[in-house]
Amino acid sequence: MHAKGLQLLESLTQSHSVPGYEDEVREIFVNELREHGELGSDRNGSVWCRKGKAGPKVLVAGHMDEVGFRVQHILPNGYLKMVPVGGWWGHTLLSQRVEVKNSHGVKIIGTIASTPPHFLSEAERSRVIEVPNMFVDIGARSSKEVEDWGIHLGDPIAPWSPWTPMHQTGWYMTKAFDNRVGMAGAIQVGQVATPLSCQLITAGSVQEEVGLRGAKTLAQATKPDVAIVLEGPPADDTPGMPASEGQGVLGGGVQIRLHDPSAIMNPRLARFAIDMARQEGIPHQVTVRSSGATDAGSFTLANEGIPSVVLGTPARYIHSHNAIICAADYHAMVALTMAMVNHLDEETVAGFTKFIQ
Repeated sequence: MHAKGLQLLESLTQSHSVPGYEDEVREIFVNELREHGELGSDRNGSVWCRKGKAGPKVLVAGHMDEVGFRVQHILPNGYLKMVPVGGWWGHTLLSQRVEVKNSHGVKIIGTIASTPPHFLSEAERSRVIEVPNMFVDIGARSSKEVEDWGIHLGDPIAPWSPWTPMHQTGWYMTKAFDNRVGMAGAIQVGQVATPLSCQLITAGSVQEEVGLRGAKTLAQATKPDVAIVLEGPPADDTPGMPASEGQGVLGGGVQIRLHDPSAIMNPRLARFAIDMARQEGIPHQVTVRSSGATDAGSFTLANEGIPSVVLGTPARYIHSHNAIICAADYHAMVALTMAMVNHLDEETVAGFTKFIQ
């Protein structure tokens, strides 16, 4: 299962799927789960696979999109201006390669650039260059050539970064671990789990990176009784971060998130996850965050309120071209999800929201 999971993760990270254009990841989800349950989708493009006939509905969901851009302007000399879809930090972008996906599905490679430092004043060179002052160079010499290449306003732009095994065994570097680790995990659980006491709904949501949007309609369409959100959250084990406060350490195991500004996780469900990790001997780390957001922010407020918890594979340098994970953390995330699904029955799930005795 481990080798297959990594192959799946590689294919997902190399997919071109920015918010609103999640087609490539959705295609993998559908192809991988077609034989494992009943498929469905909502009208925004979120997709799910349902198996099991009785018991509470347990949703295991990742989001399909990655941070990227769209073509905002085509300049007369063939350069492209872009608008971000998702959060980017100017420091990470210059000289990085991207792929523009045209209306025919052809991907045209380019690089993000700006006015060279040789032509800037000293004061300008010392400032962070923001996205509006950047452009994409695809090698076109005119707007007419760009048009001939099938590129139009609004076309999606995704980072280009090959899947790279690192010298440290079991560590990998590429783009989009946020949140292709969650999608790979959801797919694996949907393929392998055989729930006896619940109905399992594995899912991929759209447009998480632009306001947790897809999770809203996904929740309405599937009406789960509990939600396990699989994520690729930021690691905090790099220089400049207090080692004594690390809650997202590579190699530390699956991250169990209790809190962030978007959601207070259901405390009983969170305790169930922690207890299950301890019982099964699954390496884990518990996290309370003062920044960031996940689809749990939408799930906890959807319908009458869905008890939710976030399980994560910590990734260094998310929202960049070169994120890094430890595969053991990913496998721990899948293992804990599987264990929870196997033990979530009617009585246990009802207990998460039984507030009047």
